[in-house]
Amino acid sequence: MKKTIGIIGGISAASTLQYYKKLTALYYERYQDYYYPEILIHSLDFQYFTDLENEKRTQEYIDYISIKVRGLERAGAKVIIMAANSPHSVFKEIESRSNVPMISIVDSTALKSKEKHYKKLLLTGIKYTMQSSFYHETFKQYGMKVITPTEDHQDEINSMIFDELVIQHFYKNTKDRFNEIINSYNVDAIILGCTELPLLLSNDDSRIPLLDTISIHVEKTLDYALTKFY
Repeated sequence: MKKTIGIIGGISAASTLQYYKKLTALYYERYQDYYYPEILIHSLDFQYFTDLENEKRTQEYIDYISIKVRGLERAGAKVIIMAANSPHSVFKEIESRSNVPMISIVDSTALKSKEKHYKKLLLTGIKYTMQSSFYHETFKQYGMKVITPTEDHQDEINSMIFDELVIQHFYKNTKDRFNEIINSYNVDAIILGCTELPLLLSNDDSRIPLLDTISIHVEKTLDYALTKFY
C-alpha cells in the first residue's frame, strides 16, 4: 500500500508548490498512471517561522514545527518531510518527536553528492542556512567538505531569495548575478540549499554542477512512499 506523504510547507509557498508538482510529475514519469500517493500539506506561517529563525528562538522553533508534524500524523501521514532546508538545522530534534519516519533533505543531498564523487561543495541558501553548521557536519560524515560564500555574497543571495524568489519574481539580472557569484568559487558542485533557488538556476545554466535539493528530496520521498507497492 502506498504511504501518505505529509509535507510541512509554506516555507515558502513558492517551493511548496514545486514539491507538489515534482512529486506528482515524477510519479507519472515512472509509472504512466494517476495512482498518485496521497499528499497532505500543512502550510506554516512563513513570517513567524522566519522570525523564529532570525531571532534564534530555537526551542519555540522546534515546538512550532513539532506541533505541525503531529497534526500531519493525526491526519494520516505515514512519512513526513519539511519542504525547506533551514528547518533541518533542528531535524534530529523534530524527528525524535515524530511517530512516523521523516526524510532529511540534507542526508538525501549528501548521499547524492557522494554518488557523484564530489569532494568540495559550495553551500548557497538563506543566511540562516549558510551560517549554520548542519550541512557542514552532515557532509563531513560522508567525507566531503562544504564551504560557504563570503559575507557580502551571503547578503546578496539572501536578498535574492527573500525579496524576489519567495514571491515568485524571477529576473534575468538576478540569475546572471547568482551565476557570477557561484562561479567565483573553486568547488566541485553547488548545493542549492534553499528550495527556491532551483527556480532561479538549473544545470543548463551553469558550468558548475548544481545539486537541486528539492528534486533530490522528492525522489527519496517518493521512493519511500512507494516501497513494497510497485
